[in-house]
Amino acid sequence: MRAVCNAWYPVGMQASSRGTLRRWWDRRVLPTLIDKACKSHAILEERMRWVPQASGDILELGAGTGHNFRFYDVAHAVHVTAVDISPDVLAKAVPHVRTAAVPIELLQVDAQTLPFDQHRFDTVVSTYTMCSIDNIERALSEVRRVLKPRGRLIFVEHGLAARPSTARWQKRLTPAWRTISGDCRLDRNIAALLTENNFALSELTTGTTEGPSIAAYIYQGIARPG
Repeated sequence: MRAVCNAWYPVGMQASSRGTLRRWWDRRVLPTLIDKACKSHAILEERMRWVPQASGDILELGAGTGHNFRFYDVAHAVHVTAVDISPDVLAKAVPHVRTAAVPIELLQVDAQTLPFDQHRFDTVVSTYTMCSIDNIERALSEVRRVLKPRGRLIFVEHGLAARPSTARWQKRLTPAWRTISGDCRLDRNIAALLTENNFALSELTTGTTEGPSIAAYIYQGIARPG
């Protein structure tokens, strides 16, 4: 990681200065960049397709600035607990809570240690979140724990491309990419991660969407606890 940081920050910058710059970037710049990136036409179409399928008591992982909130269907969704690790990002979600058709509670929570009872939620929603969770295996274990036995994980995620040449570039660029993108990994195979962590894929769609090819391969679908 040190080599990567030296590649990103100006040569000769002291470690304390690099840390200060990184914190400023993560708190002041990154939330705005992510918010803008998540407003693309293609991403909004994906949200419109999958989020309304969530039902009952819902947990949304990595809720970010709340772009999903307007798509929850009041005919199916009873309550949404929306969590994110960043308080700065969650602050930008407050206006979307006020205009949502369903009750939404915002909580600053790490997906790796969910503070909820076993088998509480009917649905977990994850959109463009699994790429940035450090210990994704632990987070998926937590999702299985809090989901009801017949519950569903609805996911829309970007990850490792099917095209070998693109996948090679994703693996090469991920170390540097993580330093400027909130720890986002380009090279996670979302379908494989789910099946390897005891989820059964009841629906899966993959393919390329708009945007740079290294971040445009999308996994969408529904998984159930195995």
